[in-house]
Amino acid sequence: MLLLCISDVHGQLDALRAVLATAERRSFHKLLVAGDLVFPGPEPLETWRRLTAAGAVLVQGLTDRAVATLDPEALRARSEHERERIERMRAARDVLGELILQRMRKLPTHQRIPLEDGRELLLVHGSPVDPGEALTHDMSDEEMNALLGDDPADVVVCGASHVPFDRMVGEVRIINVGSVGEAPAAGMRLAHATWIESTPRGLFVEPIAVPLEEPAHVEARA
Repeated sequence: MLLLCISDVHGQLDALRAVLATAERRSFHKLLVAGDLVFPGPEPLETWRRLTAAGAVLVQGLTDRAVATLDPEALRARSEHERERIERMRAARDVLGELILQRMRKLPTHQRIPLEDGRELLLVHGSPVDPGEALTHDMSDEEMNALLGDDPADVVVCGASHVPFDRMVGEVRIINVGSVGEAPAAGMRLAHATWIESTPRGLFVEPIAVPLEEPAHVEARA
């Protein structure tokens, strides 16, 4: 079973399209997406439609919960940046509509997938103990163990930090798949993704970085 694993699309449809176009060169069985799907980028609705059309296995990220549950009219901006963010949230909610917002509110925070070697993969945005708190590459094993808790999963696939890594902590393999829409990069735009091939002999993991063209200037609609 071949899994394409991504996270943190943030409504950047061009980046998502680039990753999926690259992935179509291989025949994969499932698309796993570790949250932060549609906000604050310029194409929230089309991003949602592209992910759902692909039959993606989705979990809820922090921005997904915020867009789906917060009332922009009740928020008070303390800076110009916050004002712009609230306006984007208002526009995103308007274009997504209540039906999609309801579906986003109901997204699970954890998805469990059995692997072919008998182990279990957990898909989560941040960490098993707290989906809102990221597992980051610079944490100590002790810090990571605190966020793994007593979750039974053997493999944790996550995002949230935007920085990919693949690391064993005790007997748990943590695979952070980085970010499609907000990958940190010097001098060029990139989108992160990770191939995970599950076989009876174990896992084969291959992180990739897809170069992106600089988009033409377009007024953000969300």
